[in-house]
Amino acid sequence: MNRASSLITGDDRKQRCRWCVGDVEYMRYHDQEWGRPVTSEDRIFEKICLEGFQSGLSWLTILRKRPAFRLAFANFEPKRVAKYSARDVNRLLSNEGIVRHRGKIEATINNARATLKLQQELGSLAKFVWSFCPENSTNTKRRTPKKNTDIAVSTPESEALSKALRGRGFAFVGPTTMHALMQSVGLVNDHFEGCWVRAECEKKRVIALKKMLA
Repeated sequence: MNRASSLITGDDRKQRCRWCVGDVEYMRYHDQEWGRPVTSEDRIFEKICLEGFQSGLSWLTILRKRPAFRLAFANFEPKRVAKYSARDVNRLLSNEGIVRHRGKIEATINNARATLKLQQELGSLAKFVWSFCPENSTNTKRRTPKKNTDIAVSTPESEALSKALRGRGFAFVGPTTMHALMQSVGLVNDHFEGCWVRAECEKKRVIALKKMLA
């Protein structure tokens, strides 16, 4: 696939990554969220959980259900989710607004408890996740992707993050899932060359890196 086919020009004459075409909500997510730095503790926790729910499904499915997920999981506040019991699991399994997968629901509760433990020991889940950005591990800048084949499904950094989170008790945090997390929260900028969002995401990513790695 060449560079031209990795982008699409919208009615607003802006070039975007082709993957977001075909759905208004998906395009909004591409323009306003994907690749923009996320440094909030609760939002990082939310992203980890939702990427886990996405495993085996499309992200658009999760995106459409996100409001229901936020209601079901106390807006992804770890302290509240960590208190969920077996009764809550059964309640969530009957919630048609979310993905009713027992393993993923239980993993979210487990991950809330693992988050609290990590925060107690290290201070910040967000800083822990951001410590696995490519610049911190190799001190090199990733090349700007020009075509689909320039973007891997996992990287040494996502494999390292996956291993580290698993070692701290997290579940549904495989290397591919963690690479998707890194793309979505801005640890890496995988907007294609020529995408109108890329430059703004990169500028904000550099600022976030200085903050999170200080």
